[in-house]
Amino acid sequence: MLQIAFPHRNADLDAFGAFRERVRNFLNADPAAREPRADCWSQFDAAFSRRLAEAGFLGLTWPKKYGGGERSSLERFILLEELLAAGAPVGAHWISERQVGPLLLRYGTEAQRAEFLPRIARAELFFCIGLSEPDSGSDLASLRTAAVATPEGWRVRGRKVWTSNAHRNHYMVLLCRTDPQSQRHAGLSQLIVDMESPGLTLRPIPNMSGEHEFNEVTFDDVLVPHDRVVGTVGNGWEQVTSELAFERSGPERFMSSFILLRHLTKTAHTLPAEKLGLLTARLLGLRALSVSVAAMLNDGKLPNLEAALVKELGSRLEQDVGEVLLDGLESAPDPGSADTMNRLIAQTLLHAPSYSIRGGAREILRGIIARGLGLR
Repeated sequence: MLQIAFPHRNADLDAFGAFRERVRNFLNADPAAREPRADCWSQFDAAFSRRLAEAGFLGLTWPKKYGGGERSSLERFILLEELLAAGAPVGAHWISERQVGPLLLRYGTEAQRAEFLPRIARAELFFCIGLSEPDSGSDLASLRTAAVATPEGWRVRGRKVWTSNAHRNHYMVLLCRTDPQSQRHAGLSQLIVDMESPGLTLRPIPNMSGEHEFNEVTFDDVLVPHDRVVGTVGNGWEQVTSELAFERSGPERFMSSFILLRHLTKTAHTLPAEKLGLLTARLLGLRALSVSVAAMLNDGKLPNLEAALVKELGSRLEQDVGEVLLDGLESAPDPGSADTMNRLIAQTLLHAPSYSIRGGAREILRGIIARGLGLR
């Protein structure tokens, strides 16, 4: 296993070391962490998420009155890093804890925080995010799903695609157009939608490995109560972009394939030293950048440019890891293989095409980086 020192800012190393040890002890004792998977943060296991919650590992940075632990963003980074390094199935709570919680803490009403945050921290309910649409591609601002205000609530019509685990989640945070005269970034709002709502239907979209993770979600006059608006009506674009630093900057953006490198050190798999060294150097650089973003988030900042850099460079690394290790196999990788290395490489290669799309397509991210650096 690669041994990497943890960068810190004015932090107590002993306290961080004790916390990391606590996380490792939990994982060593948990049965779900004994069969590692590549891209584990897309693997849905509600029971594992509940055990994490019982150990106090969900909502780690949130206020205690909402079920949180009031710990630092750097400690949360340690938690995520250890979960990903172990290949633990964290997909059930991932979106809820990573994005929805911070969104509600920043923009939600007190009633919304009191209703949803403690239940997310206990892994009692899970959220998905309704962003992409069939005809929008990566141009999210062109979305057409619309919500019309009526006396009884908002009536929603439209479609969302590539919605991860929508068939397993309890609620969706939906980005939709609430001003019919608006265009592009204006007139958008976020609504909390009950996934059991009448008029809401799901169509499975199998991925390359045949797994049912993605869905198309259709809204046919779905009623959403007025008190389910998040933040301010018409301010949806600003609110969505505020989530990007949380979505794009974490270690999951460069550690989806890390379990392969970890397993490599325990096997006789041959890999030229220069290739392993290059992958390791890239990993260390990304890790340092990601930790710095965690420190900025801990200070209440929204480092969207830095987060875009982590996402873009991390996606490239994740895809390269599987390709490099593929050279050392004597037969084609098989996701059902009894050989762990063979199975992990197959999982990585099957999921790898999505790495440069999810969380923002490569071209979009490069545009954000260029604008942030004043290049366009």
